[in-house]
Amino acid sequence: MPREFRFGVNLLQPASDSEWAAKCRRAEELGYDIVHVPDHLGWPAPFPSLVAAAHVTEHVRLGTFVLNAAFWNPALLAREVATTDRLTGGRLEVGLGAGYVREEFEAAGVEFGTPGSRFRRLEAAVEALDRLLPDESHEPGPVQRPRPPLLVGGNGDRVLRLAARRAQTVAFTSARADRGTGGLRAIGAGELQERVALARRLCAEYGTDPELNLLVQQVVVTEDREAAARELRRHLPYMTVEDLLDHPILLVGTVKEIAERLHAHRERYGFTYITVLEPYMDAFGEVIGALRGRAD
Repeated sequence: MPREFRFGVNLLQPASDSEWAAKCRRAEELGYDIVHVPDHLGWPAPFPSLVAAAHVTEHVRLGTFVLNAAFWNPALLAREVATTDRLTGGRLEVGLGAGYVREEFEAAGVEFGTPGSRFRRLEAAVEALDRLLPDESHEPGPVQRPRPPLLVGGNGDRVLRLAARRAQTVAFTSARADRGTGGLRAIGAGELQERVALARRLCAEYGTDPELNLLVQQVVVTEDREAAARELRRHLPYMTVEDLLDHPILLVGTVKEIAERLHAHRERYGFTYITVLEPYMDAFGEVIGALRGRAD
């Protein structure tokens, strides 16, 4: 039997106390399983935002999606994780990545380094959490034992090996560094499938069975899938309309069609944990309702 779906929303926009509370409650009402907060400069700080979310919700899980490991001293990160897990009543899930935005490293006064050095920082963070948090003498200690669930995000071979070995969730970015622009460039569905296949081989090697997560970039509820894809192609001109309609990072169509696409993506790739961005929270909430048979 395939895993049941889990759904998360990544909250990006800074907000006042009341505004933050309202959108966290809204996410829970719509049926999201987890509220995420990213780790980018100019966006909300992850740990205090998650504690605030816990105080206004009842059962939704709370996760970092994802922390830039280079921004965190590993021992201090363990303290933050344990404290936040306690203050959220054991609802924390920790997402970690290697970081990729050079301008943010420079603004934070942190050396950008090489892909290898960024990976080593990520690996050190994972090792610290796995070493410190299960230790009963570590104070503060987390509610969840041996530690809160870990998500590791990325596409590179070393990151996928680390995730397969140590994480409860492997998260795929569906993008790679674009040396020409210094940003990210979406990879094709075929390359994404190859990355998933590698992760599965590594999981088989280590005897692990993590869930597979995908960050969806856009959700467009429409009666005309092709027209919407043509509009989206302005942002991804190196992909055809057919490529876009096939790609799991873009969910386009009626609510029923999108729900069917998610089942197809689960069959093809194994994605059972889907995260969407804040602007699409309400639109995707309709899909969650359809998948779970919720009557509004």
